Amino acid sequence: MRDVLSELIDILSLERIEENIFRGRSQNLGWGRVFGGQGLGQALSAAEQTVPEGRSVHSLHGYFLRPGDAERPIAFLVDPIRDGRSFTTRRVVAVQDGRAIFNLSASFQIEEEGLDHQDAAMPEVTPPEELLSEQELGKRYLARLPEAMRERIPKTMREKVVADRPIEIRPVDPVDPMNPGTREPVRRVWFRANGTLPDSRRLHQYMLAYASDFHLLATSMHPHGVTWMTPGMQVASLDHAMWFHRGFRFDEWLLYDLHAPSARGARGLARGRWFTRDGVLVASTMQEGLIRDRRG
Repeated sequence: MRDVLSELIDILSLERIEENIFRGRSQNLGWGRVFGGQGLGQALSAAEQTVPEGRSVHSLHGYFLRPGDAERPIAFLVDPIRDGRSFTTRRVVAVQDGRAIFNLSASFQIEEEGLDHQDAAMPEVTPPEELLSEQELGKRYLARLPEAMRERIPKTMREKVVADRPIEIRPVDPVDPMNPGTREPVRRVWFRANGTLPDSRRLHQYMLAYASDFHLLATSMHPHGVTWMTPGMQVASLDHAMWFHRGFRFDEWLLYDLHAPSARGARGLARGRWFTRDGVLVASTMQEGLIRDRRG
């Protein structure tokens, strides 16, 4: 059996080929394209490997420029813009076949004492032990589909639905991707690495950046009764921002609390908050993405 968690850790680690140049490969999630969260995690990894020890990422901002081919390597070019007394700034361009596919800016800070408050309260939700994983839910959805409809779903995607995953994802209020109905633009999902991770602060941050691309755009489609699997919907991440507030472990349950305040002009905006199980806010996200409706 493949150890998919170790494989993802290896993919996020990257191969250093020059002082500020790294090479990465991809996990194919069944779409043929590079998953946006993987680009985020790898670009952050490339940047952080050029940052002095003792400085931790506190924010990142990225743009998804072109779809990447999951079967081809990606080069990550790091521009060491600034090293200050307290902050370090890096810019990373991910390149495939000579063209930029992703651009990231990230800022790192030394550990400092300072004012500390948290105004955000974690919503009361069903604990993860009482929920089914996306993998288990996917098996149920596939089993319910008529054979003719099931055959219309690409074989690689059907295989990914039931395959082992590096991250366990348990939706609090699952959405049937083939029959979503309409609902409020809110989604809450539990995340945890599917195994124990090494005691590396940086690795836990790469993993959270990777996972943060899941479910944001899906939340912006809730009021419209469509999903990324709805025929005629073109869905893709455009940009992504993330702020790290406090320490955490990604091999312990984290709740992703998502809300999409606006959708217009074939774009949807969503924001997310990451909480530990005991309600500590550890990170925040924002993303705008393409949700182009071609059904008409």
